[in-house]
Amino acid sequence: MAEKTLTDDLMITVTEALNEEKWTRATLNNYTVRNFEEIDKMLEQVFEAGLEDDVNEACDEHLQHTRNSIIALYLSGVIHLRRQVVDDANLVQLITIFTDNRKWGIVEFLAERILEFGANKFALRTLADCYSGENQAEKLHAVWEQLIRVDFEEADIVRSLAEQKEKDGAINEAVDYYKKALHRYIAKKNFNAVKEVWHRLIQYAPEETEFFYHAESKIAKSLSEERAVQLLEDLYPHFKKTEKWERAVHILKRVLAYDSKNPWARKEIMDCYRKLYENHSQLEEFIKISNLSQSWRNVHDAISDFEKHISFDAGSFVFHRAWGVGLIKAVNADTVTIDFARKRDHQMSLKMAVSALETLPKEHIWVLRSAIKKERLKEKIKTNIAWALRTVIRSCGNAADMKHIKAELVPHILTASEWSSWSTKARQILKTNQQFGNLSDRMDFYVVREQPITYEEKVYNSFKAAKGMFDRVGLLYEYIDHVDKEEKTGPDSDLFREMFDYFVAYLRNPTAVNELVIGSFLVVKDVVRRYPYLNPGIDLDFRNLFEQIENVDDLFRAIDESTLRRQFLREVRQNVPEWPSHFTLLFPNHLSRDIIGELERHGKTSELARIHANVFGNYRDMREAFVWIVRNCLQDNWIKELDVDYEKVLIGMIHILDLTARDIDSRKDVSENRKLNKQVHAYLFKDGHLTRFLDAADEDSVGRIFNLVSDVKELDPSLVIELKQRVLDRFPDFRFYGRQEKEVVSRGFIVTSKSYEEKQKQLKHIHEVDVPNNSKEISEALSHGDLRENAEYKAAKERQDMLNTTAARLTEELDRAQIVRPNDVDNSTVTFGTKVTLKNLETNVTDVFTVMGPWESDPEHGVISYLSPLGNELYNRKQGEECQFEINETPYHYLVEKIEVASF
Repeated sequence: MAEKTLTDDLMITVTEALNEEKWTRATLNNYTVRNFEEIDKMLEQVFEAGLEDDVNEACDEHLQHTRNSIIALYLSGVIHLRRQVVDDANLVQLITIFTDNRKWGIVEFLAERILEFGANKFALRTLADCYSGENQAEKLHAVWEQLIRVDFEEADIVRSLAEQKEKDGAINEAVDYYKKALHRYIAKKNFNAVKEVWHRLIQYAPEETEFFYHAESKIAKSLSEERAVQLLEDLYPHFKKTEKWERAVHILKRVLAYDSKNPWARKEIMDCYRKLYENHSQLEEFIKISNLSQSWRNVHDAISDFEKHISFDAGSFVFHRAWGVGLIKAVNADTVTIDFARKRDHQMSLKMAVSALETLPKEHIWVLRSAIKKERLKEKIKTNIAWALRTVIRSCGNAADMKHIKAELVPHILTASEWSSWSTKARQILKTNQQFGNLSDRMDFYVVREQPITYEEKVYNSFKAAKGMFDRVGLLYEYIDHVDKEEKTGPDSDLFREMFDYFVAYLRNPTAVNELVIGSFLVVKDVVRRYPYLNPGIDLDFRNLFEQIENVDDLFRAIDESTLRRQFLREVRQNVPEWPSHFTLLFPNHLSRDIIGELERHGKTSELARIHANVFGNYRDMREAFVWIVRNCLQDNWIKELDVDYEKVLIGMIHILDLTARDIDSRKDVSENRKLNKQVHAYLFKDGHLTRFLDAADEDSVGRIFNLVSDVKELDPSLVIELKQRVLDRFPDFRFYGRQEKEVVSRGFIVTSKSYEEKQKQLKHIHEVDVPNNSKEISEALSHGDLRENAEYKAAKERQDMLNTTAARLTEELDRAQIVRPNDVDNSTVTFGTKVTLKNLETNVTDVFTVMGPWESDPEHGVISYLSPLGNELYNRKQGEECQFEINETPYHYLVEKIEVASF
């Protein structure tokens, strides 16, 4: 009661404050910061009492008839900001009122109040105006630095900051700001500003050619190729002056790529070649042969011919596909003399050499393999992985993926096992080392950079090279996670803004709402939730988009990213009144608690019942959904209330075990079927669900289940024999229809002492050697991050599954194993450890088989397992007995002539 009284009193106080306020210019002039501090005290009481909704509603009502109420605008505005609502219109209006009345102290207070809740472009610009009017340069620059991190279109302030840093002598920081300004001016298509900043960067950072080339490419696309050429021509003189001829040639090639008829570039490139190869004996001759100086010849063909010829000189290495690596001894007129390993002083014409040989730099991996002893080269490659990567990538034309790198190292230098651990470390270096980047259109191809590349640029390049929208989602979040780890206030990079704008573009007037539009909406909404200042000004209304989707089920299946799928379900749940029916439809395509849990929490029993009826009634076509429910939901209250027949559940699982085995055998969706087969097998046998049912069910149910299990394709016969013995233990007179009655092999797993010791050693090696090595491989692979593209991690996890499965099987078999020695064998019937001689009564051919166990089985040498189809048929036969049977539709007719104890 007392609490209610306090609440009522507080609302009365707020209402009285609103009603007593007089909107006059005199009131406005009398306002000070202290007045707002008093309102803040009232707000704290409001928040403590949980009255935000009531106060906000009172303010909205008050503003309908008093639209410039200072108290109402302030109360409502702060409540909105505290709730992280993007709408800051009330506080913006309030700032405008006091700005018009030149109350700068209050304007500054209000702007800073907004910034307490996060970055805000309007508030920062307001503060900048305040500090500019007050000539507070230091504060102004600090606000500018915040502003350019949230306003990605602002270029002039960035340039002003660069000029200030330049003036202060902080050249490195000035360069960073000039780079940012350049990108923004390019986006604004302001060529005059672009050119001015370009010249500043030439002055302070001319060697950063990778940056210039990236900017030049953007200029060519957004402005014109002519503008790009103009800027390259301005960059070229630095490298000519400093006599860095290779880079000068590269710039001129880029100019000619835009304008192949450019006479200035053609003349300059000839001059550069003359300087670069001034000591080459055939320089002028090769310029003449290539017709580089002749304007009628295509300049690109002429350059290609010249560079191919000029590479032939004494001391250069060459490669012939039959003779391997050779060293040019001399080039005289039209004759080239070459030393190959097995063909010394070999001579050929220059024309033949150019067409038949590939010139190699002395650092080429093929040259190193031929010139350095293998062990020495291997040691260097293993100890200096970064050097090895640089060498191989450059040897592949400065573009190579892991497949090409492996081809150059294995088996020539590294063994396959050495490659496994080496490549894991190499991938980490390629991802983190600033010397390595990616091709712009192939993110799996690596290049060696002339200048170091930042992490941001690596992610951006991968983003640009990614093939689809959903691949780009992971890269965007990878960058955001990196920002969060560095504890930054948010992404402040222009490259990030380009990545973000990629998704925003899908939301601007979409012609149809497909998975790309919905996926982009989910990304944009999530990023704006994290960083409100990035709001692109688009109406992020999920309900409106959802109503335009033609087929929700098809669209959901097309969202190829698990995080976005969960976000989609969350939006449906929060914004679509008919969400339960949609969840029911979508469940088979999203097997997780996201759907089942929400339906159960909200008591949607009829929808859960429909899911059950649909999946269980069509389990052959909905195998994954059926197995998921059986493994994860059978103990849930909702499914217990449906009174599910557990025998039918097991029948479904056994059928799926058989169906998946047959599909695997037919090579149909092998990976999916193998995964499902493994899950069902584990549920039935490893987890003991099948044996527990057989131990408790009635005889008719046991018979139905056993007959189904015994017909499963490729099932381990020992499992069937064990189940059979289990049935007989409960029902001694049980008849197994369609099968010849035999004495049943005991539950034990019969082996020889030699096999037992070998399997013990194998299990010990797995636990002590293979598992630790595999754990190390997984740890190293995990350190690379981005598991979607991490082949080493996937391979290591697959090996872990294999090792775990093998170890579990060996442990189980060793526990069940019964060791039989020759003295234990009774040769009165065909049993384990006997050698049986059979006469084929159809062909009169004599066959001899030694009957052992699965561990000793060697059919090619006549050793068969007692668990094999043939071993099972022969088991317990006596000497002189005639037997007929059929295996895999092949008839057999034998007479048992002799049974003796085998040697083992």
